[in-house]
Amino acid sequence: MATKVVSRDHGRRRTTVLSHLALSVASLVALFPIVWLVFLSLGPDKDDYLHPDRIWSKMSFSNYAFVTEHTKFFTWLGNTALIAVATCVIGVMFAATTGYAVSRMRFPGYKKLMWVLLVTQMFPIAVLIVPMYQILGDLGLIDTYGGLILVYCSTAVPYCAWMLKGYFDTIPIEIDEAGRIDGLTPFGTFFRLILPLARPGLAVAAFYTCLTAWGEVAFASTFMLDDGKYTLAVGLSSFVSQHDAQWNYMAATAVLIAIPVSAVFYLVQKHLVTGMTAGATKG
Repeated sequence: MATKVVSRDHGRRRTTVLSHLALSVASLVALFPIVWLVFLSLGPDKDDYLHPDRIWSKMSFSNYAFVTEHTKFFTWLGNTALIAVATCVIGVMFAATTGYAVSRMRFPGYKKLMWVLLVTQMFPIAVLIVPMYQILGDLGLIDTYGGLILVYCSTAVPYCAWMLKGYFDTIPIEIDEAGRIDGLTPFGTFFRLILPLARPGLAVAAFYTCLTAWGEVAFASTFMLDDGKYTLAVGLSSFVSQHDAQWNYMAATAVLIAIPVSAVFYLVQKHLVTGMTAGATKG
């Protein structure tokens, strides 16, 4: 009997060691590109990435100084923040109302609506750019913040609606019934009772929509023509020309772009974990 207990403990210990080893390797693989990017951003010459060993002897923050002082970085930052916040607010509002309606109401075609939203996620960006450009051109929205926000919402809302629908399914319908008994309208029930309970799911949707607008390149580089309206991602690509690429400035800009997103992730990480796991076991 004692031999079996020792063997079981040994097996658990070995499993724990292997799990920690696998997690450590995965963490190193995930962190290495970030550490390497930060390291390259400290090399003052554009060809330092070819000889990274030389960076140690001449590390400096000159790349960051150049990006912040001699480019339109803060203009790009303001544009990106405006577009990301607007996309977040508008996208989450439409996604939440859509997800709640499909979760609670059985109107004709509600299942087909969700399938239509899912189908929209199947098309690659390269296929969508041409028709979207035509539509925005007809509406006079090329090279406008509103046009880009509309495009980002069209890509973010379907996914967020699916996700929030699953989250609303986990909230007992008795809460809706209690709200109606107390005299609340369906909108009152949604805004005063359901949304406060859905904060983790809303946090995930908000983070996803912000991330979509913050780092997207293809749509922004196609629909925004004035360099004063560039987003950060498009501004980053301006360091690449036909015959040259300023990798040192690109690395520094990429690090600066990642800082606000990392800060937002840190602030909402608890809600993100809860929101992404909620609804996973819904039958």
